[in-house]
Amino acid sequence: MTNRPILDDADRTDAHRVATELATQLQRAGETGDADLYDDNFAADVLWGTPFGATVIGYDQLNSIHRRLMAGRVAPPSTFEVIAATCPAPGVVVTQIRRQATDPGGFSETAMYVLVERDGRWWLAAAQNTPYQPEQSPLARLP
Repeated sequence: MTNRPILDDADRTDAHRVATELATQLQRAGETGDADLYDDNFAADVLWGTPFGATVIGYDQLNSIHRRLMAGRVAPPSTFEVIAATCPAPGVVVTQIRRQATDPGGFSETAMYVLVERDGRWWLAAAQNTPYQPEQSPLARLP
């Protein structure tokens, strides 16, 4: 039997606070259609996974895409909610944030974000978006 470590250390940082600040910023940017605000904390070398499997590398490319998407109002009105947040190492926060469309039929997604602290500021290093469809999850069919 393997002895697995618990990586989260609540004494290192307030992971939930950092995640909530990100979710609040994403929410505000979505409401105003402001791609620059949405991407404000993204590192220059951010690694981004789209909900449909594409990978985008780098702030410049991603911000250009987000500007086009937000100008076209592709994402429906939504709320952002922190699902979980941990601090597996000093200066690192891993969080899941759900973007839930306010219209029951709208596209919703959950994203895994990795944030890294540099010189007192938190930067998004990576994200992976996944469509939120709990009714299609094998977990929904478990007894």
